[in-house]
Amino acid sequence: MRERRAFQNARRAREFEAFVAGAAGRLLHAATLLTAEPPNANPRARRLLTLALAHTYASWDRLRGEDPYDRARQQLAVRFARGAWHQYGALGRSRPSPSGSGSVAVLARLTPQERLVLVLRMYEGVAEEQTAALLGLPVERVRAICARAMTTLLHPPRGPAPTMAKVVPS
Repeated sequence: MRERRAFQNARRAREFEAFVAGAAGRLLHAATLLTAEPPNANPRARRLLTLALAHTYASWDRLRGEDPYDRARQQLAVRFARGAWHQYGALGRSRPSPSGSGSVAVLARLTPQERLVLVLRMYEGVAEEQTAALLGLPVERVRAICARAMTTLLHPPRGPAPTMAKVVPS
């Protein structure tokens, strides 16, 4: 009996290691996009990924044909949403200040809720209906959030107009 259990545990560990080897890079990239951290300095994204993978491993035997990547992505989204809710008081209420470079600074302009919907819809390719079900929102709300986020990314707010120096006649 112990040998059988040990064999099952070893098989489970091998299967999970193979899954992580194939999926961890993409999941880390998604987590980095969610947290809007620079790719080379992303401790929140790494913690988010670690927690999502730990939960996926804990439920590995209960997946029963379900895609483990979907489960890990779902955990990533749920944990990010909970953390953003606690950090900002409510999803979308506060925007972090843009910092870093490139796409990170662009994504930092979005609210956590906008980033979450945008990453799920555009980067991960999750359907509107699935995104809505995952976040507990109506499909129309997910559509509106995604459209607002895309507008913010494609048409960033302009800074104040430059002032013209007055020419004083002498």
